[in-house]
Amino acid sequence: MSDVQTSRGAPHEAGAQAGPSLRAKRKSLIASTVGNVLEWYEWSAYAVFTPFIATAMFNSQDAVSALLSTLAVFAVGFLMRPLGGIVFGRVADRRGRKFVLITTMLMMAGGSLVIGFLPSYASIGAWASLILLLARVVQGFAHGGESATANTYVAEIAPSHRRGMWGSIVFVAIFGGSVLAYTVGGVVTSTLTESAVADWGWRIPFFLGAFLALAALYLRRNMEESDVFENQQSGSADADRPVSRKQVTRSVLLVVLMTSGITSAHYTWTSYVSTYAITQHGMDPGVAYWCSVAAQCIALATLPLWGHVSDRVGRRPMLIAFAVLMAALHMPLIGMIGSAGWTLFVAATVALVIVAIPGALLSATMSEAFPTKVRTQGIGFAYSISVALFGGTAPYLNQLFIDLKMAQLSEFYIMVLCLCTGVAVYLMKETKGIELKNA
Repeated sequence: MSDVQTSRGAPHEAGAQAGPSLRAKRKSLIASTVGNVLEWYEWSAYAVFTPFIATAMFNSQDAVSALLSTLAVFAVGFLMRPLGGIVFGRVADRRGRKFVLITTMLMMAGGSLVIGFLPSYASIGAWASLILLLARVVQGFAHGGESATANTYVAEIAPSHRRGMWGSIVFVAIFGGSVLAYTVGGVVTSTLTESAVADWGWRIPFFLGAFLALAALYLRRNMEESDVFENQQSGSADADRPVSRKQVTRSVLLVVLMTSGITSAHYTWTSYVSTYAITQHGMDPGVAYWCSVAAQCIALATLPLWGHVSDRVGRRPMLIAFAVLMAALHMPLIGMIGSAGWTLFVAATVALVIVAIPGALLSATMSEAFPTKVRTQGIGFAYSISVALFGGTAPYLNQLFIDLKMAQLSEFYIMVLCLCTGVAVYLMKETKGIELKNA
């Protein structure tokens, strides 16, 4: 059976529309992915330049306090994601996925522009810290809606028997945005002096993100709405079926628990380890950034493979494999990192390849857990809550425990959350290949 037959249903209709329909879906997939890469780039740029933002926007007399304050702002942005996921999720389930994906792109770009132009603490005092906080709040709100809608949209336009592979593109965008942010970080820190980076160079990635958003908006305006959503809106038989609140509540709880270990490990190994290597082991910032870029590129390349494998063997075996591997290897991998760049590269590569396993499956797994009527809302709430509680706080908690001379506690925390992921997956049903509908 062809991809179009799977998604459209009737063989005769598929044969008549196979070329244009599949081509249009692929163009929509590209448009969604490009925009998603840029949104994650804008989001990750803050984490990449954390040491420099701490100096520019907070009281530099206390270096530890400034760093923790910057990471706290990072976490506050994440705390806005559940609200964004709920609000934009509801909008997406009523007005469509495309409308939300364009709106959130504009909000993220606006936040980046504000941060790029923001005067320093030395110029306007505490107002700099406050405006930075507000900009991240807006970005966090938009990011919650973007993440939920992108996961829903890609899963809905994908052929059911290839949903794992197509859905892996969402996490390709997440890694891609982070790789782009670290690449810009490496270029900026390698070509400018440290004083120039501290003075104005750290603003470059935010200006760049706002500019590139124009190209993403152009692509997204031509996206097609998903067939699954349009069928639900048109009043099909599936659309008339009532949604089970008990089923939705159970799905929300399991997705929160399932995502806890994935997101905490992801943000530890993408947004924090370079800062850890720089601040705790004296690694050169340029070396740390390039090592992180290389590790993330390798992990990124494995994502479609993991998605394809999940379409063959199922979601549950691979998610359980992640939980076991990360729980066992997180502590020794963190312990491997020293002042030499290769230590960060090897540790981050191994960790991120493991993180890529569930990352590739998230879009498919979460979309298969919720009915169409509330799919984006369900994903937006559950995923954003988990990311806010366990992902956005991971860099802050890692740094805090280290400053309190309790580094092993942060490592133990990640391991426990990975085991929670394993428990949630054990309680979930296998859903590979099912048709997305309102039951």
